[in-house]
Amino acid sequence: MLLNKPLSSKNMQAEVVWDGSSKMTGINQSGQEIKMDWEDGPSPMQILLQMVGACSLVDVVNSLENRRNLKSASISMEAERAEEPPRKFTSIHMIYHVHGEEIPEKMVSRVIEASHEKYCSVSNTLSADVKITWELNM
Repeated sequence: MLLNKPLSSKNMQAEVVWDGSSKMTGINQSGQEIKMDWEDGPSPMQILLQMVGACSLVDVVNSLENRRNLKSASISMEAERAEEPPRKFTSIHMIYHVHGEEIPEKMVSRVIEASHEKYCSVSNTLSADVKITWELNM
């Protein structure tokens, strides 16, 4: 049951409900749901990896959205995890696929760097020993 107290722009609320066997539902303060399954997926770690990508993709698209010639953007990711508990991420490699006409590669690279250094809240929430690398495919 979500807490019923006023939220500021700095606060969030969430709830995770066990649905039986290995299934769970994550619910945010707006009532939106994410279904999870720690055995058959998507697992919490898979969702975390996707959210690192989603957060950075928001930064990239928002920074390039004034360029009407941005046609598509996506990120392919591969992560390694520790073998022993806690089986946290040890490295994440991201391949950015940005396509459009007359979008300078140097500008896209600067946007990606800024996302990782400053703006992506999700990746910046991970511990500093998680090595995040990236490359750009245009």
